[in-house]
Amino acid sequence: MKSIRELYRIGTGPSSSHTMGPRQAAEIFLKSHHNAKGFEVILYGSLAATGKGHMTDTAITDVLSKSDMPVKIVWKPEVFLPYHPNAMTISSLDDIGFPTDSQTYYSVGGGAIDIEGQPHQGSPEIYNLESLSEIMQYCEETGRTYWEYVEQCEGPGIWDYLHDVWEAMKAAVERGLNREGRLPGPLNLQRKANSYYVKAGGYRDNLRSRGRVFAYALAVSEENASGGTIVTAPTCGSCGVVPGVLYHLWKSRDFPEIQMLHALATAGLFGNIVKQNASISGAEVGCQGEVGVACAMAAAAASQLFGGSPAQIEYAAEMGLEHHLGMTCDPVCGLVQIPCIERNAYAAARALDANIYASFTDGNHRVSFDRLVEVMKQTGHDLPSLYKETSTGGLAKGYTQMKRGK
Repeated sequence: MKSIRELYRIGTGPSSSHTMGPRQAAEIFLKSHHNAKGFEVILYGSLAATGKGHMTDTAITDVLSKSDMPVKIVWKPEVFLPYHPNAMTISSLDDIGFPTDSQTYYSVGGGAIDIEGQPHQGSPEIYNLESLSEIMQYCEETGRTYWEYVEQCEGPGIWDYLHDVWEAMKAAVERGLNREGRLPGPLNLQRKANSYYVKAGGYRDNLRSRGRVFAYALAVSEENASGGTIVTAPTCGSCGVVPGVLYHLWKSRDFPEIQMLHALATAGLFGNIVKQNASISGAEVGCQGEVGVACAMAAAAASQLFGGSPAQIEYAAEMGLEHHLGMTCDPVCGLVQIPCIERNAYAAARALDANIYASFTDGNHRVSFDRLVEVMKQTGHDLPSLYKETSTGGLAKGYTQMKRGK
């Protein structure tokens, strides 16, 4: 299992798989093709179906056009390559427009890419255990916590990285709270974070707390939707859940920074388990792999902060994901706005509830987190493609504007 640095990526929205991944692929291709006279990029499957709304073409052309050569985008939403539904082929062209070289890339979720015919790019395998049950048993036998296991595998340098992640998360919340107006795109959706935060101040205790959790998660998700800087946790489309929960607990409970970083490490470990053993790509398993996993991560982080045992933390995370099983990814107009933004806010609240529920138990329960990850993976594969980030079914059905290059 690889570093959680690959799970927490600081970058710009609106989509980790449709924006950050394709941008990275274009950067890699350009490095070895500076002498090309032009470029052709074919987008397949989900990348093509919702690419316009996710600004996929913009991310690619922003990189390749730096060579001052023309870039042609070809959209093929009906073609799905076997390895992954988020596929793209980049070709370099000669001076009369014939291909001189080409490479196929797969955006596999969370901003990560795989290159056809090459080993997975990124950091080396550093975790010796790849199931949560093994890690939990190790923690119980040694008296260590999940974050101590992360430090043991990652090294002490992980805390500097997580400090940067935490600062980026806080900045996204605070920027989002202070912005009003319309989000980009044809839906003409208004930002809500500021008004939720203001209204929450008029309520007492419980409702004020819940309203602010909503506001913080909305703030980050709205920043993402407008192409702002966020942290994938585990993806752009689900980037509001973990910071929404952690920012709320930090502001309301005054936890010291080191405890916030420990919570981020714990959350990252759970997200990493899902990424390793299933998927965090909405195009592959639906929104359960994005918002569902984010809810599990946030629930684990909250339980860590409140002193949960390894078993209680595992239970909180299991509930956070279990109650998102089967969630479809059906963004209206291919934008990361409806239902994505609202789902982030609601999942943040659900993560806090999962922590509370788990804290009333000793952590023993029937369905393990590992078993749930297996079920989530199979459920995602059983979902028809129209419910996996193609904007052809569910809530998105009937909306055609901005779905492709039109």
